[in-house]
Amino acid sequence: MTVGVLALQGDVREHLLALTSAGATARRVRRAEELEQVDGLVIPGGESTTISKLADEFGLLDPLRKRIDAGMPVYGSCAGMIMLATEVLDGRPDQQSFGGIEMTVRRNAFGRQIDSFEAPVEIVGVPGPSFSAVFIRAPWVERVGDGVEVLGRVTEGPAAGRIVAVRQGNAVATSFHPELTGDRRLHRWFVDLVRRSEDRSGA
Repeated sequence: MTVGVLALQGDVREHLLALTSAGATARRVRRAEELEQVDGLVIPGGESTTISKLADEFGLLDPLRKRIDAGMPVYGSCAGMIMLATEVLDGRPDQQSFGGIEMTVRRNAFGRQIDSFEAPVEIVGVPGPSFSAVFIRAPWVERVGDGVEVLGRVTEGPAAGRIVAVRQGNAVATSFHPELTGDRRLHRWFVDLVRRSEDRSGA
């Protein structure tokens, strides 16, 4: 079982290490032919407008949308959440997303880099204590569609109640960066999701 990390921009290395420690074979994905060789994909944090632009230049927009529509498991953190949204607020007019989760997200909703913070977040379906979630120029979710499950919210502080983790089918997204901590539970959970998806497909 191989899980790719979209390696156009962002904290790619950290996700590769986290996936490997979670038991997956992890590899970088920059080209359509590399996308065809993975069973699931992580879209890392970074700059969503840059990821959008480079995905178009590298010919990945349509292939990625087709794989996601076909049910490939995908996980987006921070900018990756923006890339999986069907609607983006405060984005550039020419910014494109991959879609996959019927939701509206707001870019940089928590403020600038200087406003980065950590907060406890419990994730539905992931056992154990709350995550010490790292938010860096993070988005939040302002609206979810009927088929979207809310997995986590900020529980304290001025942003209490804001949605920061969601799932729709095999597509999962968080506002925060689990790859920047030593807590690998979310990556293990996603690797298990990829494995279960492969088992169902008979691969």
